[in-house]
Amino acid sequence: MQKKTILITGINGEIGHSLVEEISKNSSNYIIGVDLQPIQESIKKHCTATFVGDITSEEIIKELSSYDINEIYHLAALLSTTAEKKPQLAHQVNAGGTFQLLEMARSIGKRISQPVKFIFPSTIAIYGIPTPEEKYAANKVSEEQFLLPRTIYGASKLYCENLGKYFTEYYMQLSETKEHGYVDFRAVRFPGLISAFTVPSGGTSDYGPEMLHYAAQNKPYACFVHAGAQLPFMAMPDAVDALLNLAAAEKSSLRRHSYNVTSFAPTAQDFATMIRNAYPSAVITFEPQVKRQTIVESWPADLDDSMAAADWAWKPKYSFEKAFAEYLLPNILRRYLQ
Repeated sequence: MQKKTILITGINGEIGHSLVEEISKNSSNYIIGVDLQPIQESIKKHCTATFVGDITSEEIIKELSSYDINEIYHLAALLSTTAEKKPQLAHQVNAGGTFQLLEMARSIGKRISQPVKFIFPSTIAIYGIPTPEEKYAANKVSEEQFLLPRTIYGASKLYCENLGKYFTEYYMQLSETKEHGYVDFRAVRFPGLISAFTVPSGGTSDYGPEMLHYAAQNKPYACFVHAGAQLPFMAMPDAVDALLNLAAAEKSSLRRHSYNVTSFAPTAQDFATMIRNAYPSAVITFEPQVKRQTIVESWPADLDDSMAAADWAWKPKYSFEKAFAEYLLPNILRRYLQ
């Protein structure tokens, strides 16, 4: 099997940890890791090369451009809550950084005479539903509905989806030479993600995983949304499978550049009940923060992922109950007993 060179940005993050573990199981892969913080040793050992720096840095882009990269998993981003506090920086990182990497991918693709796959984790934040009543009436939202994001995070992610399509199909379409087709952009619109191994870091859907990690450490948790708030979620192993399966899909089978994926859609109260069953002494209260609650209510109660199922056989392995019983609780227990 021909070796592939795979770049992972934001490799220290929630998805990066799990993704590098899966990709490294195939010895035919060279892995290049990039993160703003020093690469953790548990990740670094799987990498052929690592870089510490900002993806908006021309110096970092220049160094990465020297590699004949076949696939890019662009995970680096400022997440929703953090982004709302620093919108200018969020735009610089989320939109500007993605543009630079797409341009780098195009340049490499042209050099190696084959498209570079650009796998992009998009988000439920690209949706914006006007009222809670419309949210719960709509229930499962498809890829073409309610594309009116209310956050800089969602707006930048939707913009990047459109950028990816542009680089894949239309780049410099008025040029006298062919300049498009050197990028193969594919995006997964993720719901909230729950990991047993990494602590949440600034996402507006983080109340579910935060609630669990706090309970496991015997710490009280004040949930920042009301008990009836509902969002779709999935366990981290399913998220990694979605990225890898979309990357492996035949391009001819894909009718879109961006796909919804999901697994289960509990309320905040459902999370609390499940966690109290596992940790009877858990102290969980509901103290909604108006601004964060308003953002959550603008996101779908559930996602329609039938297009992903039809085009690349997407199917989650973990239900809500199975995620807790087989993935979250056993690994969380080991994590905090160490």
